[in-house]
Amino acid sequence: MPEVICTTVYQFPELSDTAKEKARSWYRDAAVSDDWWDAVYNDFERICDILGVNLKTRPVRLMGGGTRQKPCIWFSGFWSQGDGAAFEGYLSHAKGATVSIRDYAPQDTSLHGIADRLQAIQRRNFYQLAAEASHRGRYYHEYTMSVDVSRFSRTGQPPTDDAEEVVTEIFRDLARWLYRQLQAEYDHLTSNEAIEEGIMINEYTFTEAGRRFG
Repeated sequence: MPEVICTTVYQFPELSDTAKEKARSWYRDAAVSDDWWDAVYNDFERICDILGVNLKTRPVRLMGGGTRQKPCIWFSGFWSQGDGAAFEGYLSHAKGATVSIRDYAPQDTSLHGIADRLQAIQRRNFYQLAAEASHRGRYYHEYTMSVDVSRFSRTGQPPTDDAEEVVTEIFRDLARWLYRQLQAEYDHLTSNEAIEEGIMINEYTFTEAGRRFG
């Protein structure tokens, strides 16, 4: 014989503190999807384009059997000392980058500084510098990137003595900037405020103990 079982369910604000924490944990696991970093990556791609960094890409297999190209960006985080971000790409001079980056990110002085330093080292090399950043090893942070700097001079002039050091540090600072944005996005998505807002917008209900109902 079928039975009818009645269960009392609660909105999030009606739960006890202990039950609320269990409800938050459930939603936090669901809220942080596999692609939560996409918006940060898209922003980073635009910034690289402004600065004259052409990110390398790699093929990624799709569920339907095809492939698509994804930028060579990686990170690990956010709990270990060796965590960080890394990327691969090619640098060339981007005319007007110092102005464009301020138009795109007017409050981000870190990016302004990166663009200014790039402009300065390019000026000292008559805007002929190029560089390639490649990832090495199985960890992901700014020191797993190797940078090769060259100069396209018609007269065969080499880069200035400081070019490789300056460009390498600029690439590393860009990787550090990316990692900070990823961590900020993750912290926001997993914050109690964001979790509670998501729960209440979706009108989820819970048992008295904080278990998702239905």
